[in-house]
Amino acid sequence: MSLGVYVHLPFCPYICPYCDFAKWPMRRSAATRYLRALQAELDREPAVAAATIFLGGGTPNAYDAREIVSLVARLRERFSAGQDIREISIEVNPELVRDGDFSAYREAGIDRISIGVQSFDPADIAVLGRKHTLEQVTRAVSQARAAGIASVSLDLMFGVPGQTREVWARSVAAAVALDVDHISTYGLTIEEGTPYAAWALREPRAFADEDLEADLYEIAISTLEAAGYLHYEISNFARPGHESKHNCNYWANGEYIGLGVGAASYREGTRSVHTRELGEYVEAASSGNAIPGDAEHLVGIRRAGEAVMLALRTARGLDLATFKERYGIDVLVRYAPVVSMYAEAGLLDVNEKSMRLTKRGRFLANDVCGAFVTFE
Repeated sequence: MSLGVYVHLPFCPYICPYCDFAKWPMRRSAATRYLRALQAELDREPAVAAATIFLGGGTPNAYDAREIVSLVARLRERFSAGQDIREISIEVNPELVRDGDFSAYREAGIDRISIGVQSFDPADIAVLGRKHTLEQVTRAVSQARAAGIASVSLDLMFGVPGQTREVWARSVAAAVALDVDHISTYGLTIEEGTPYAAWALREPRAFADEDLEADLYEIAISTLEAAGYLHYEISNFARPGHESKHNCNYWANGEYIGLGVGAASYREGTRSVHTRELGEYVEAASSGNAIPGDAEHLVGIRRAGEAVMLALRTARGLDLATFKERYGIDVLVRYAPVVSMYAEAGLLDVNEKSMRLTKRGRFLANDVCGAFVTFE
């Protein structure tokens, strides 16, 4: 099983009203202190071989390219263990891309860029609190290609307040026209404590209902599949060979190490997460103390249920024999009532070798997948 490493860089030039990630406005002094704390945490990690590294945020390219290059060098030193790292990814905002950034990233070993676009429509962009233009996205993709970045991905969001089917279709078409390798399409989620949550309480009808969200999702699926993208996971589409290796490890219930404030790890059945308090994290990491946070050990049916849920998110689905070998559980027997209910409803495709969501099941994936997690 592969090991992934996630590094959280939490500073942003502005805070989007829908986002509930651990993030703070970019302040140079705070960002510098944080980077030193992160490197102190990294220095305490045992040297092990990782297959993937992912720099997420926040907005990682709010940092200067030289700081990113230095961080990646230390990550590679700590996690290569004499083996090749298969993929190193970084998230970027297009309006922050500077000349030479992608060339520096490529020389450092970064081979995958994920560009936070969310929409190509000016009204959507304004509602989401984003700052980029179509020209900046186009320029970022072009510069990534010129620098030799092997895989370029765009993130898009549907269900934006005021977004119509026609507007969403144009955004998806614009992403396809850029001929990128990977496109992620996420339905807007109203997260507690965000400005969008307060807005939804005041004006719930401003947000897309289930029927509209289903239509928008169908537009994404039909457009991207027609353009040659593989719908390899519920929210993700890729040209053949350009699937996110880092995220595929998550969906295979593989192990991962999380570094930074609010970062999560999963090792030997134990899931842990660092504190989301920036000052608390920086103080503990810098001083060499244990980083505060929470942990839980997943065992038995709880661990198996989460593994089923993750596998069902993928087009490949669940290999029943492999699952039984790893977890000692016959899914078709242990979860018989759940399997029967959703198979009869046409949401699960089940045979003696595998189990996967049907196309209709993808639209109700949260319900189907969640049933395996809560089943006892």
